[in-house]
Amino acid sequence: MKKIVVRFGLQSFLFAAVLFLIMLLVGKDMSFKVQEVLGYLSIVASLSFVFFGIKHYRDKENSGLISFGKALGLGMLITVFVALGFAVIDFIYTAYINPDFLQQYTDYSITELEKTLFGEELATAKQKLISDMESMGSPSFMAAMMFVTVVLVGFIISLLSSLILQKK
Repeated sequence: MKKIVVRFGLQSFLFAAVLFLIMLLVGKDMSFKVQEVLGYLSIVASLSFVFFGIKHYRDKENSGLISFGKALGLGMLITVFVALGFAVIDFIYTAYINPDFLQQYTDYSITELEKTLFGEELATAKQKLISDMESMGSPSFMAAMMFVTVVLVGFIISLLSSLILQKK
């Protein structure tokens, strides 16, 4: 099982890195909304290796059988590789490639707030947004948040894959 986790985990890590590079080149002129959607799609696409890893283990390594618990465990172990990959990529991006990312995103978010809020409500929302952004201002924190996000999405995909692929 360890071999399957490492194999599919590393493949998903590399796939995530390639998707990131493609989006870095293609998506730099896209809006933050579009980039966010593409980011989540790349997370889900990278986590597809969870399904294929569980299926490969069940069919090739375990005589066509796998319990729900074992499938879920296998899926979560592969998910950790994907999450680490995204966290490392996120750290490199926000620390070295685009260290102004958080400020750019804050400015974009303020512009979006200004489209819907006015007066005191706008001032309060701006202050909260700025405070929230300052609290997560380090590349390490943003990488940790990315890790948690990918693990949560990976848990859902692992859960669904385990339900679909379990055979006793």
